[in-house]
Amino acid sequence: MRRILVRAGLFVAVLALGACAAQHAFRWDVHDMDRPRPPVVTPGAEDRLPPSDAIVLFDGTDLSAWHGRGGQDAQWKVENGYMEVTPDTGDIRTRQRFGSCQLHIEWASPEVIDGSGQGRGNSGVFLMDRYEVQILDSYDNDTYPDGQAASIYAQKPPLVNASRKPGQWQSFDIIFHAPVFEDGQVKKPATITVFHNGVLVQDHWEIQGTTRHKQRPSYDPHPDKLPLRLQDHGDLVRFRNIWIRPLDD
Repeated sequence: MRRILVRAGLFVAVLALGACAAQHAFRWDVHDMDRPRPPVVTPGAEDRLPPSDAIVLFDGTDLSAWHGRGGQDAQWKVENGYMEVTPDTGDIRTRQRFGSCQLHIEWASPEVIDGSGQGRGNSGVFLMDRYEVQILDSYDNDTYPDGQAASIYAQKPPLVNASRKPGQWQSFDIIFHAPVFEDGQVKKPATITVFHNGVLVQDHWEIQGTTRHKQRPSYDPHPDKLPLRLQDHGDLVRFRNIWIRPLDD
């Protein structure tokens, strides 16, 4: 009986220590008035417009935040408040580098349909220059599921097809958390959440690695911050209202 009581006492003590450790794991008491307040951010006049702490990457006027091949000025066309892919001039990248972020971007495929499948309004948004969210005219346009609009290209189809008709403006709202590497190995995979035209299509999904065409993805160690890239796939895709909020992981 004594041995049982001793063991029971030890068990209670362990539970008490665990509860104490859990309590001290929180730096602040519940409802602690000394706890620092979140910073004040003024939202945009509309949900699609940049809040006060956003970095505006394209406001419809110029491509000063972007560069083209070899670090030269981006050569895409800018007019009427949007930029448009100029075929054969190459992808464009932000001059600034980013890791984890909230990204808003609006795009439109050509109104006049030319081609089918992957040959119809094709482009892409590459987080950290390597993790692609596919842009494609996927309205009444069949292709492989992991290559349609809002897919994580060659990895994960969207939960639903929320595409608008060709020529209409569409939006991506993306929450991206960068991968973490340790000793040359991925310690924590990247994750991504995507809203396409306000519809949840990727739900905190673990990215499997760098986007590759017709190959299984895998991770390659890389810096904590890299440019955002938009793809020149030869189609006249338009972009407007691009802004980003770096996230502190």
